[in-house]
Amino acid sequence: MEQIVNYNNVSIRLNDYTVLSDVTFSVAAGEFVYLTGRVGSGKSSLLKTLYAELDIASGQATVLGRDLTRLRRRDVPALRRELGIVFQDFRLLSDRNVEKNLDFVLRATGWRRRDDRQRRIQEVLQQVNLTDKLTSMPYELSGGEQQRVCIARALLNSPKLILADEATGNQDITATLHTTALLHQLASEGTAVVMATHDNNLPHQFPGTVFRCADGHLTIEEDNDPVPEAQVL
Repeated sequence: MEQIVNYNNVSIRLNDYTVLSDVTFSVAAGEFVYLTGRVGSGKSSLLKTLYAELDIASGQATVLGRDLTRLRRRDVPALRRELGIVFQDFRLLSDRNVEKNLDFVLRATGWRRRDDRQRRIQEVLQQVNLTDKLTSMPYELSGGEQQRVCIARALLNSPKLILADEATGNQDITATLHTTALLHQLASEGTAVVMATHDNNLPHQFPGTVFRCADGHLTIEEDNDPVPEAQVL
């Protein structure tokens, strides 16, 4: 199976402070991976290295076949165009509707034909079940709906890897389950997903590989038994 992420003995630092050391993990195509741990444990810092927002201090690290330790700044945009990133704070453009938010991303990533952009926007909105919100402004949407728009935005360029940084952190339990279920479904369709969360219940409801950040290290969790489907719903 294709390896999307491969880290070996990686150290991550912020200024002179070592956030995580000896990080070794991998993510395969279609795999759903959780990064768990307390606030400040290093989850977000680890995610930032995956999209080259934070440099690797030492070790070996590849994402989508790119060596992050040798990645030039000018090549970072090309890497990010192959990723889908979902943030906790949405980062939608408040002065334009859903369609124009998504169109802005497509235009910025080289989609020149208007009919191609419109077709792709319809496709991703259908994936997140929001085709009826095409002309809605962000302030007209619930928090869960805004997050689904963000997932649609992340899907626009058909990424092999989606990174979700506390994507359910501001949501109620219903929206949290819907968002996680959607990301879990995308993984089952072949897109690798890495989701940082402090919600320790989610891995039991939507199974995946679970890594925990604690005490400056990343360890794999072994006890990830799913709850019965009726309890998930």
